[in-house]
Amino acid sequence: MANAVPAGASGATVSLVTATAIVVADMVGVGVFTSLGFQVQDISSGFSLMLLWVVGGVAAMCGAISYAELASMFPRSSGEYNFLRRIYHPALGFLAGWLSGTVGFAAPVALAAMAFGVYFKSIAPDVPPLASGLAVIWLVSLVHLSGLRHISLFQNVWTAIKLALIVIFIVAGFMFGTRQPISFAPSADDFKHIVSAPFFISLVFVMYSYSGWNAATYIFGELRDPHRNLPRALFFGTAIVIVLYVALNAVFLFTTPASQMAGQLDVAMIAGVSIFGESGGRIVGMLICLGLISSISAMMWIGPRVTMTMGEDIPLLRFLAQRSRTGVPARAIMLQLVIATALLLTQSFEAVLDFIQFSLTLSSFLTVAGVIKLRMTAPDLKRPYRAWGYPATPLIFLTVMLFMMYYLIVNRPLQSFAGFAIMLAGLAVYAMSRSSPEAPSPDSPRIS
Repeated sequence: MANAVPAGASGATVSLVTATAIVVADMVGVGVFTSLGFQVQDISSGFSLMLLWVVGGVAAMCGAISYAELASMFPRSSGEYNFLRRIYHPALGFLAGWLSGTVGFAAPVALAAMAFGVYFKSIAPDVPPLASGLAVIWLVSLVHLSGLRHISLFQNVWTAIKLALIVIFIVAGFMFGTRQPISFAPSADDFKHIVSAPFFISLVFVMYSYSGWNAATYIFGELRDPHRNLPRALFFGTAIVIVLYVALNAVFLFTTPASQMAGQLDVAMIAGVSIFGESGGRIVGMLICLGLISSISAMMWIGPRVTMTMGEDIPLLRFLAQRSRTGVPARAIMLQLVIATALLLTQSFEAVLDFIQFSLTLSSFLTVAGVIKLRMTAPDLKRPYRAWGYPATPLIFLTVMLFMMYYLIVNRPLQSFAGFAIMLAGLAVYAMSRSSPEAPSPDSPRIS
């Protein structure tokens, strides 16, 4: 192993295209292919259903715009770890980093790997899902150990494949699917749907499908011309996903009877059969399966950058900051791979995801709230990029996040408390780190 170097010192080689691909790949997982079945149970209006995905996309875009301002002010990899320690206190940043570095990315990797295994059965029925799930995360991790050039090419190719397959599916659906008696035009009855409890509850799950809009902030130090390219990557990536999500759900509703999708998890498979006939399930299974490779790759890229950056600041974690001869944080990658493998083997990742949702949402909430805080307390700080539409953009995002946290506390109080406890457990590690002599931090102290 080579000695630890600051983020980006190994050469900023990630282009705008690759950064955008990371955002798209991290956002587009299995959520958009599964959630519509639960929405059509209580919402019958095509316009209201489409509005759900538009509203969720607008909220995600508001979050991306807000994060871009913070990233331009505090130019460093690692997302919330970097932002929260600079805006509030190093301990709060550490807790966000602790969550991300332990299970925040490893659990979604395990979930995506298991989903890959399930859908891979439509291609190779005799291969156990666990075996194919383990194989894909290990193979992707080997690519990530090979260096940034190889990772960038891999990420771009697989994200392009994902986008091409989704676009082909959408076009085929509208061209060859049997149109259902549903209208996407607004009507007088839509207002009651939009202000109903099912609409707001469905919005929570729509926002889960949009999670990942902040992905490029985790690799700031590896971006070329980051002050210019990071806001663009967040904007373009989120915009692409909004269009894809609205179009995908429109084609599901356009081609498939709502009664067949209601309450079903495999909405895309059902729609695939409606469009392509009996072979449709296999076609859609292959689409999702291949698309998950880019999602796993994105999370295996950005997650280790959090632990790497923490290692640069904290002597106790210094070993995680070291880069290999190929310029990647190999030890941090291996740590995330081991945790994801353990979760996949124990099948406990779904429970972990339940536990950490509240804490992850809280981290994003505090980060965007920091945009408003700093505008008030440090108006003279240099802001190479200023959030468009301020203060409306951060306030829209914060309103949606508040509702999500309220929903989680009311409906999943035990899980929310347990997840918060997992986050607070990091205080013990933080206290231990403070007992060691601190090396100079690569960034300036927090803003008071």
